[in-house]
Amino acid sequence: MKGLQFFEQELLLFAAFWFLLGAIDDIGVDLCWIWLKLAGRARDGRISREDAAAPLQGRAAILIAAWHEAEVIGHTVRHALSVWRQDDFTLYVGCYSNDPGTIAAAMSGAGADARVRIVIHENAGPTTKADCLNRLYTALCDDEGRYGHRFRSVVLHDSEDMVHPAELAVIDGALGEVDFVQLPVRPEPQPASPWVAGHYSDEFTESHAKSLVVRDALGAAIPAAGVACGFAREIIAGIARRRVAEGGPGPFAAECLTEDYELGVLVWREGGASRFLRVRDADNQLVATRAYFPARLEDAVRQKARWIHGIAFQSWDRLGWSRGLADWWMVLRDRRGPLTSIVLACGYVLIVVEGLLSIVRLSGVRAQPEISPWLQGMLLLCFASLVWRSIARFAFTAHEYGWPEGVRALMRIPVANFIAIMAGRKAFAGYMRTLRGAAVTWEKTSHDAHPILAAAGGTATR
Repeated sequence: MKGLQFFEQELLLFAAFWFLLGAIDDIGVDLCWIWLKLAGRARDGRISREDAAAPLQGRAAILIAAWHEAEVIGHTVRHALSVWRQDDFTLYVGCYSNDPGTIAAAMSGAGADARVRIVIHENAGPTTKADCLNRLYTALCDDEGRYGHRFRSVVLHDSEDMVHPAELAVIDGALGEVDFVQLPVRPEPQPASPWVAGHYSDEFTESHAKSLVVRDALGAAIPAAGVACGFAREIIAGIARRRVAEGGPGPFAAECLTEDYELGVLVWREGGASRFLRVRDADNQLVATRAYFPARLEDAVRQKARWIHGIAFQSWDRLGWSRGLADWWMVLRDRRGPLTSIVLACGYVLIVVEGLLSIVRLSGVRAQPEISPWLQGMLLLCFASLVWRSIARFAFTAHEYGWPEGVRALMRIPVANFIAIMAGRKAFAGYMRTLRGAAVTWEKTSHDAHPILAAAGGTATR
């Protein structure tokens, strides 16, 4: 009994300290966002229907790496060609010769549209997403030499994306002033998976409506999400030259699990200007990429483990730390995933310990030690922080998806925590394997449904 009580006290102190430190971090971002709102600097921009369909200032290259995406790539290509009214872009779709289903679906989606180029990788798949993107970059460079034109921008997307009609116009306009621009990502609700898939809606909404807005205002590096992000051609060319000089094949780091995140940071490190933009169209809809995120627990854990491995572990090794205070703070937030999983696990272990102690106390044993005033104060602050975080999560999710989803966002908090714990453990195990010489592999997320089907009245189950 005494040993369990001592363990409870130590675990309480450890968890309370780190929960409180994380709360201070989050509240700091909240206060920055509130100040930006009050100062009128966090308002969404606007784009008219005419400007959304206007010709681009220069040609755009859109890169999509595809491996085993036969269920979705055709919908993505077909939808993009139908809503992007401009003619001055080329959509590059990277496929593999040993994946005929994806090739056939991409060709079906493209039809006879000359704006699409399907590129077959010379190596059998899967390699890595970055390797496939480097192959597309080579095709892009070959086309520039062949046709005598120079692309103005390079835009990244995934095989399952439902793009916004105004996206190219917004990115093209922004790249007149900056070198990299990231637009929001909007996970679409899936009735068949309100808990696992739904928790992405909560996290992305708060991140892309608050955290990245603050990051942009502070002038810190903006990480690329790999979708709805556009780069000036010259900054990509500069990064490619640097990679080639280091022995790499192109601008994307094939050995990195989060090559998109790293690319966004490298733009800032190279002296380029970056922006995160929230813009609404003539119908007041957010100019954002819509997509279905993993609906199964094991898929969500695998995806988030890849993010934690790439951002928290690999980026620490590969990018080090920034010298700027604001960027150092944001990088620290990016890399706290492993610690967060440990602290959350301790919190749930505490629930079990408290349950065991309650059972013992019911049997008549009363030897409970006193909790120090300092620890009581820390626990009180942690509880207040939890209430504040819950209010914020409800507010942001309800604003984007409606109040019923806001209520479900509160109920999804334990689900999100469990996924974070499991993903942190898996990411650490994967990182340790790479330290022992294991190769980095493309553990991609499988997709078997596309949000365009729901928009058209079709099935959206996964």
